[in-house]
Amino acid sequence: MASPTTTRPAAGDKGTFVREMFARIAPRYDAANRVLTAGMDERWRKRAIALLAPPSGGTVLDLCCGTGDVVFHLLRTDPTLHVTGVDFCAPMLDGARARAPKEARGEASFVEGDVMALPFADASFDGATMGFSLRNVVDIDHVLREILRVLKPGARFVNLDVSKAPNKLWKRMFDLYFYGVVPLVGGIVGGSKQAYTYLPNSLTNHPNADELRARFERAGFANAGFERIMGGTIAAHYGTKPAGTQS
Repeated sequence: MASPTTTRPAAGDKGTFVREMFARIAPRYDAANRVLTAGMDERWRKRAIALLAPPSGGTVLDLCCGTGDVVFHLLRTDPTLHVTGVDFCAPMLDGARARAPKEARGEASFVEGDVMALPFADASFDGATMGFSLRNVVDIDHVLREILRVLKPGARFVNLDVSKAPNKLWKRMFDLYFYGVVPLVGGIVGGSKQAYTYLPNSLTNHPNADELRARFERAGFANAGFERIMGGTIAAHYGTKPAGTQS
């Protein structure tokens, strides 16, 4: 099934477009996610955190943290972690900070910043995560290098996102849902049909799982790989900053 066409922002305007889009849907973002995935997104995040396997007491950076789902999952998994969520959308961060008093079982902080130029020193974190956002960034390769920069040698990055299923039947079924149902239901629950039309279409030009792994390698990550979930419609990519790398 061919994906429907939609108005795509020019490359130079993509960052502004994405920021404003997420600001519009921030109030209903969590509810929409739960409805659209039937709650399965919680399981996918747990799997990504298991792949990260951060050290006890370590510092972890969650990129494009939104309203804090991965941050709070990390702290439920290990309350000794020090987790920093970063996002360039202030209304999303407002939602995360509002949730924190009830959901943060440990040390959580939230910082407004752009993954294209992270406001952290080299080799600052023992691990990093990103959930359902890499396909929305302006320059994937630049972002991967920036993530590598802020990781300590030996630290791992795990990226969780939708992907292109290699099996034709799985892909056909997922396309019917992703390009047909998501804009309709997302528009009702999330409050913006435009946003939930753009989000599925952001997958169209996104690298497939093998290509994304190659990009991890080109950015400098060692032991890059991925795990397919839900027939490959979801993928968890990972890579480690090589020992001896300073930046």
